[in-house]
Amino acid sequence: MSLQSLALIENWPVPTAAAAVVRADGTVLGTHGPVGHRFPLASVTKPLAAYAVLVAYEEGAVELDEPAGPPGSTVRHLLAHTSGLAFDEHRVTSAPGERRLYSNAGFEVLGDHVAKATDISFFEYARQAVMEPLGMDSTSLDGSPAKDGVSTVADLVRFAAEVQAPRLLDPRTVAEAMTVQYPGTKGVLPGYGHQNPNDWGLGFEIRGAKSPHWTGRSSSPRTFGHFGQSGTFLWVDPDAGAACVALTDRAFGPWAIEAWTPFTDAVLAELRG
Repeated sequence: MSLQSLALIENWPVPTAAAAVVRADGTVLGTHGPVGHRFPLASVTKPLAAYAVLVAYEEGAVELDEPAGPPGSTVRHLLAHTSGLAFDEHRVTSAPGERRLYSNAGFEVLGDHVAKATDISFFEYARQAVMEPLGMDSTSLDGSPAKDGVSTVADLVRFAAEVQAPRLLDPRTVAEAMTVQYPGTKGVLPGYGHQNPNDWGLGFEIRGAKSPHWTGRSSSPRTFGHFGQSGTFLWVDPDAGAACVALTDRAFGPWAIEAWTPFTDAVLAELRG
């Protein structure tokens, strides 16, 4: 089976784009574009970093509810963007658990916390914990664990299959990561404005009832994933039984808001059909 809907990326106003859809068992239902091309991920780095943090949790290096970040904040708060840290600076703007303040700084604190706990750089820990066992040889998390990842569609397909049918983590841990943390918390979804509630799991954004949103109008509320300011996204729709990865080399903007939702709806319609 090769999904015709993936060819819609040809119409996107971007220099380079690649996309793929994968089932939980690793079956790739279709690809389009240069799946081996390395793209900057921007914030699609965060789910990879979060997965490494969850491996550290299962290995006993960190606990989800141990202190990390600002006073009163925990590893869980940092993963769920409720630590109170500002977007891109290490400045506290609210009490932990109060608001969903999307924070790159929070993920940088997380990386430092795991590095200190494991006595190994976060980049190297993530490589050994996630990338190496999944065969993601073209992926690098060097730099900020919030936004400096580089990867390929071919590698992220492996990650998307893992998240749907975990081998590196206990499925219960992954289920927790896809469950809304601090329900009812409101906040701004970058690029899409104020959302009430602004649902988030542990490192993964949860679609819920958000509107507008970067996924499809027909995406299930259980859909989770992430998009990046470099024009990238990864979503998993448990109701559709599939995940989709799309990477480009044009910064997120109005073009993406216009293109991504009909693209996802077309993919989901073809999966259902």
